Amino acid sequence: MIDGEHLTCDVLIVGAGPSGGHLARLLASHGVDVLLVDQLPDLRRAAFSSAALPIEAVASFGLPAEVVASRWRSWQLIGPAQASRHWSSAVPLGVVLDFGALRLWLAEQCRCWGGRVELGLRALGCQEVSGGLLTHLRRSDGCPVVVRSSWVVDASGQGRALLGDPSELVVGRGVEWLLQVDPSPAQRWADQLTFLLGSDWVPQGYGWVFPMQCGRLKLGVCRLDQPLCASSSSRQRPLGPDLQTLLCRLDLDGARVLDRHGGLIRSRIDRREPHGRGRLIGLGDAVSTANLLGGEGIRHAMASAGLLAPLLLQERDPDRLRRRYQRQLSRHFGWRWPLSGRLARRTWLALRDRRADHRLERLLAGLETCEAADLSALLFDYRFERYGLRALPYLLGWR
Repeated sequence: MIDGEHLTCDVLIVGAGPSGGHLARLLASHGVDVLLVDQLPDLRRAAFSSAALPIEAVASFGLPAEVVASRWRSWQLIGPAQASRHWSSAVPLGVVLDFGALRLWLAEQCRCWGGRVELGLRALGCQEVSGGLLTHLRRSDGCPVVVRSSWVVDASGQGRALLGDPSELVVGRGVEWLLQVDPSPAQRWADQLTFLLGSDWVPQGYGWVFPMQCGRLKLGVCRLDQPLCASSSSRQRPLGPDLQTLLCRLDLDGARVLDRHGGLIRSRIDRREPHGRGRLIGLGDAVSTANLLGGEGIRHAMASAGLLAPLLLQERDPDRLRRRYQRQLSRHFGWRWPLSGRLARRTWLALRDRRADHRLERLLAGLETCEAADLSALLFDYRFERYGLRALPYLLGWR
């Protein structure tokens, strides 16, 4: 429990998701006085994330078996309309994580290295003071807490609790249901990632079915919107009916719904936004690291933490730290990173009628001879060049 209402630490991290938890774990392992806080009282709650990763990311981040829900080695793309395509590999290509288990494990890693973790604290704002920052938080019971620290990291995700919103955000709204299915229907979806594409499946978005442990499936839908301001995203029609339609069309309407959760991705396509101010630094989705093309955020969030951690250990000048951090992010993700955002906007926002379906159909038909690993390289690593001239007209907007 928190002792009193005034706390001190070297680094305060707001948000115990993949980016904040990983950063806290890394800093604590180097002896930094870290305080990791989150507004959730239980890190297993609000566990919205499709959570699919390429296989190499498991070893790269040192993730244990306890956070892995399943492994997959195939891709299945259903749509537009009733078209179905399948790519398979003889070896596993990736995993689906248990997102709640991942958050808990990262927080426990922080504690094991001597860091502090406090839940049920909502960040309200921060202000510069001599030698650092004062951050104002509120407990779930309404009691105020003030933290004095040398640095504050906003790892609160798309909500940007302390940084605030930049301009020109593209908004993706998602809903996901965790289903318990009988063994026979579950086998149909085992060992593969399935995406549902086309305006008759999910207009201006896509759906997915991911395998989990013990005969469980994740069924979800995500739709992109590009409002003039963040509040206008509420004009989107609800996603619940689309999800219910998918249940029926995929013969899953007899499954038991174990959990319903949803969330937002709000990101700048060009990745150009302030990465902080003064000693307040943004991390993960708070600085638009999410992969809009495949709806992936975990790997990018953790990668951004891996880049920021050594800078916080080495750098004392906040302006120099932010410049180095932003350059390293761009270098790490490469020139394909903003291109993937533009491709996502072109693909999902335009997917509202049969004409758009035909464009997507031609692209997918041209990729049928590719290997499953090539599809992974496209969605996870933006390796568009593997597709050569087949994808060039689509990437350039010629068709």
